[in-house]
Amino acid sequence: MTSVHTAELLGVAAEAALAIPGVAGLQPRFAHRLAAAAAPTRTDTTPHRTAPEAGVRADRAPDGSGWHIEVRCVLAGGRRALDIARIVHDRVEAAVVSRLAALGVVERVTVEVTVTRIATRHDAA
Repeated sequence: MTSVHTAELLGVAAEAALAIPGVAGLQPRFAHRLAAAAAPTRTDTTPHRTAPEAGVRADRAPDGSGWHIEVRCVLAGGRRALDIARIVHDRVEAAVVSRLAALGVVERVTVEVTVTRIATRHDAA
């Protein structure tokens, strides 16, 4: 059996979520944003961009029976948040299960989707 790296699952989940029309981005958890703010300031003029994986958390289930994936989404306005959240849930779950299967790992995957904000046209400006 191949070892599963959490970072790999984060990337798979982030890519699946960001591919969905209506997902404007992924929102990092507060702890990640706080750590980034406490980091030394950059001396160049390139704006600091947070990796999309920062909006995804992947943990082993407490009983070791599988994976729990949390996706924190910022949605684009104009679409029903519930519909987009359901699509994110289903596609992230399918992508992670598929990646685990490709690695020869059969484990249970649970996905939690949190909508942190709905971006309006004004937010994009």
